[in-house]
Amino acid sequence: MSTARPLKPHPPLPRILAVLTAGAMLATAVSGCGGPAAASGTDTFVFATGKDISCLDPHVDGDMPQASIAANYLDSLVSQDSGGAIHPWLATAWSVSGDGLTYTFTVRDDVWFTDGTKLTAEAVKANLDHMVDPNTQSGTAGGYLKPYESTQVVDPTTAVVTLNRPYAAFLEVLAQPFLGIQSPAALKRPQVENCHSPVGSGPYKILDYVPQSKVTLVRNEDYNSAPPFAQHDGPAHIEKIEWRIVPEDSTRYGLLRAGQADALDLMPSVHFAEAEADANVELTLRDRPGNPTNLILNTTRAPFDDLNVRKAFLHSAYVDAGINSVYFGTVTRAGGPLSSTTGFYSPDFEHVYDPDPAEAARLLDDAGWTEHDAEGYRVKDGERLRVHFPYTPGAWPAAHQALVTQIQATAKQAGFEVLIENGDAATVSELGNTFEYDLRADYWNTNTADVLRIVFSSEYTESAGFVANGSGFRNPGLDSILNAALATDDAAVRKDLYHQAQQIVSDHALQLPLYNQASQVALRSDRWTNLTLEPSLSLPYLYDVTAVDPQ
Repeated sequence: MSTARPLKPHPPLPRILAVLTAGAMLATAVSGCGGPAAASGTDTFVFATGKDISCLDPHVDGDMPQASIAANYLDSLVSQDSGGAIHPWLATAWSVSGDGLTYTFTVRDDVWFTDGTKLTAEAVKANLDHMVDPNTQSGTAGGYLKPYESTQVVDPTTAVVTLNRPYAAFLEVLAQPFLGIQSPAALKRPQVENCHSPVGSGPYKILDYVPQSKVTLVRNEDYNSAPPFAQHDGPAHIEKIEWRIVPEDSTRYGLLRAGQADALDLMPSVHFAEAEADANVELTLRDRPGNPTNLILNTTRAPFDDLNVRKAFLHSAYVDAGINSVYFGTVTRAGGPLSSTTGFYSPDFEHVYDPDPAEAARLLDDAGWTEHDAEGYRVKDGERLRVHFPYTPGAWPAAHQALVTQIQATAKQAGFEVLIENGDAATVSELGNTFEYDLRADYWNTNTADVLRIVFSSEYTESAGFVANGSGFRNPGLDSILNAALATDDAAVRKDLYHQAQQIVSDHALQLPLYNQASQVALRSDRWTNLTLEPSLSLPYLYDVTAVDPQ
């Protein structure tokens, strides 16, 4: 878990948790007797995850389960270490023009995709063009590439990428699995086919995909392009991975306890204490960078078009108490628009909107919500202070569902009627893209403070497959600051600009921050070791996993 201090003390973490700093690589320790040994050629590793994968191609849509599995079958142009530095991967070298608009990449000449297509500069062009293609509906990968203009293929190993403005975060986002490089031949297939069987050059390849059930991956026997953060070279140790989709928390954990799963993510908080007591289970937590889990307030319509009402809502929420009661100290409280593991994060905004019933009451009085109805809700001009909150329970852990219910209850004490309107993912997504809501449950995992531009700038109020700026907030001053932060490589200047941006977001009460997104992984350490987290987004990385010798 991040070493950034939480806003309120949490119960002690289980003593065997691997507690990670933002600058430390993860390597899980071996449990049980005997040391690590390479798995035999018939070994299958079962990884249980809690969310379905709408499309295996991470260029499409852009949800974290896609990036999680993509980290195991795609390589990226560049890699990022846990300290934030960028290193070669498929690209062996690059240079940037003085105006910051042109990046010249040299790619490896000895890498093949698993369909037999060779990696060339043409693959770089095909992938970047695919990510920004409106037909791809890439809310994530395409969103990261708004400054992208074109790629010129100079020769088989040289690609010149042109941007329409300086973009200091360009290399950072290229290091994420969301922007992993796929076979250009495979990308020419219909999107539905590529969603079911994308082709990379990574340590594994997709063998079979049964939606809402499982994905089967097999080892790439010719793998020769391990990233710098890997612990070995050549093919992976495990022959096959079965990536099971098990939405129900207790069922997923039960598979681990019974030995029917070797590892799981989205570790249910209610089972942490039990897992801590199990000598055969090792838990790993690490906070992810980006915009933390939050409730975003829609400023484009009443009641949250009024700043005083937004501030009153934030002051009504007892987030710390709710987190402690449902997460049992397994997540870190977020207090601002950046997760504490994100570069240029500032702690200055952690306590701006601490619970304050008196201040919430004053703000609502000032906003004209001075009357109360028989149920205690605030009323103005005969209308109740009502907040519509479309929500998809299946998209969130049970603890999150309990937390938002508690926030609903404390908001009622302040006079807000929060209507949690459960719906299917497609319906709730459509409401989110048309601003037909007052509250929206959100987060945005990314490895750069430029997430502030994605989540809060004017240009992201338009849909790129998904409306990233769910507040609908438009502020030319904020836009200018965020663009200026991308126009310089001076860390001190960027720090100041991102502090100004965090100040504006805080002053305008655009989000209720809840907790930092985190990788929460449980491993059967009596059988396996070396399940690590890739550094850019802290996602499970299975390439180095080896069997534990039972001797």
